[in-house]
Amino acid sequence: MSVTSDLRTTPGGDRSRPSPIGWQLPPFYCPITLTGGIHPRHAELEQRALDWLDDYGLYPDATERAWGLATHSAKFSCRIIPCGQPEPLFMFVLWNYWAYTIDDWLDSGSDATATAKIVDTSVRLIRALEYPGSSMARPGPVADALHDLVTRTRDMLSPWQLRRFIDAMRDWLFASAWQMTNVERRIMPTLNDFAGMTVSINGTRFSLTWCEVANGIDLPPDVLCSPAVQAVTDAAGFIVSTDNDLFSYAKEDHLELPEQNLINVIAHERGCTPKEALAEAVGLRDRTMTLFIRLSEQLAAQGDPELRRYLVALGHYIAGCIAWQNSAPRFASPRNRNPLPVPGSSFGITYRDTPSDPSTDAPALPAIAWWWDQLTSPDAP
Repeated sequence: MSVTSDLRTTPGGDRSRPSPIGWQLPPFYCPITLTGGIHPRHAELEQRALDWLDDYGLYPDATERAWGLATHSAKFSCRIIPCGQPEPLFMFVLWNYWAYTIDDWLDSGSDATATAKIVDTSVRLIRALEYPGSSMARPGPVADALHDLVTRTRDMLSPWQLRRFIDAMRDWLFASAWQMTNVERRIMPTLNDFAGMTVSINGTRFSLTWCEVANGIDLPPDVLCSPAVQAVTDAAGFIVSTDNDLFSYAKEDHLELPEQNLINVIAHERGCTPKEALAEAVGLRDRTMTLFIRLSEQLAAQGDPELRRYLVALGHYIAGCIAWQNSAPRFASPRNRNPLPVPGSSFGITYRDTPSDPSTDAPALPAIAWWWDQLTSPDAP
């Protein structure tokens, strides 16, 4: 069922307003072979998560609960980690449901989300992770749930894994504050600036930390933090972030100040419509996918089995996110058009075998062009 038909048959929904970029999204270039579609215990993990959410009263009413569940956070987690250990995966599911309550607050556009308040909340959240019992998190259901998450997470992760997760959380919140400063100044970032920040905006390392933990991947810091591995990681995050910009475009197209996403950034920079900017956005995404495949093959050829497992996890992250967003009601039946999520809604996406932009050269964007610098010459010994 396509999202268009969903909108036409939803009582009380906005059945007339189209998406500025169209409901039929361009075909996705994703030449990644998956070893599994969704974790076999996803239904059990989802039910456990829902029980946890209700125990803490994370949603104030039935409507907010419905939209919280419309994120399909359990399916997201279980699609990007289709073969991992259940208990770390369950923790990731809980963190995703919890994080979406924060993400929606950041995206609400209310006065409560001014940069100063975002920074203040971020500091309290990070300190709660670093120093349990610091009493810096403001009282309430969200803080109570956070305390439980912190306790469980600290018991589960090694000191190195915990530090990386805290830094990943800080990275995401830092990018959220940057976005809000743009809103307050009523500016759209440049394409180069946005390209350099979108991996952080998307919370890439927040997700990948749990991908590593659940899959039992333990790369040495010197390997994980090497330029080439950081580049392939960022490339994966850029692809996922751009795909999210496509899937979530209609969800945010009601904002008086256009949402900061790749399509609107390009439209602003080129002086064109979002529909006209779509091809360039997808082309940049596909060019990055070509880089990701080439760089992954280069790194896999080094023969490190643990690094190969990490590269497989990155592939699951990309392909799993596409499959998840295609049928998550949060995106496929957006709240600005529907009073409640529409079960079974879907974009009905298609795939393509070749990139829409066949170029293998780095784009003229210094913030990300260094990723292509990590490719070794095919003639090199």
